[in-house]
Amino acid sequence: MQITTSPTIGSFVAKDYRTASVFQKHGIDFCCKGGKSIDEVCEAKSINPDALLAELANVSGQPNTEGIDFRSWPLDLLADYIEKKHHRYIEQTTPALRQFLDKLCKVHGSHHPELFSIAEEFNASADELAAHMKKEEMILFPFIRKMMAAKMNKEQFIKPGFGTVQNPIHMMRQEHDVEGERFRMIAILSDQYNAPADGCTTYRVAFALLKEFEADLHLHIHLENNILFPGAIDMEKEFV
Repeated sequence: MQITTSPTIGSFVAKDYRTASVFQKHGIDFCCKGGKSIDEVCEAKSINPDALLAELANVSGQPNTEGIDFRSWPLDLLADYIEKKHHRYIEQTTPALRQFLDKLCKVHGSHHPELFSIAEEFNASADELAAHMKKEEMILFPFIRKMMAAKMNKEQFIKPGFGTVQNPIHMMRQEHDVEGERFRMIAILSDQYNAPADGCTTYRVAFALLKEFEADLHLHIHLENNILFPGAIDMEKEFV
């Protein structure tokens, strides 16, 4: 992969997801803020752009035996994958995390009051994500599937009631930003998911699960913001 300073962060990660580890190392948001350029983030974080580009080139130059090129997938397949893998993960993991955090607040809250803030942030995120996913599953994803079917069958496509796909996408991206900020706060409150010395097994398990939840959410948002949404916008233009 030839690397220059012109592409956005999201385009780097869309081409090779392994580059996400480089951005994470430097505290650069590759999912919600994936529209920013290398120059922009380097200036904001006082990072040498040549050094960052060298790191990215080193990662991309390694043989990739595990990577999936999601950009090559049809958009309806990608929507199905996101729904069945990432939406289902959130639905299945949320109840356990709520239970763990509630227990931690009761047992350790007096000595670690930050647990109450962590639980509050997570519960708010879980509630918002549940509503967010329903909007995608009932409105945006079905529309993308209809566009794909019309394109494959060379059929005329009827304009949706919401006008253009960019309208729900704009809303989804705004909601992604909110959840990204919530988990940045959770990471800070939890000392980057490191349980304290007096933390019990439940404490360590809960923080490990929160860290996993955040990682899954980052990939989830990346697939939508940087691949699915731009692809849907481009496809809609084919019907104009």
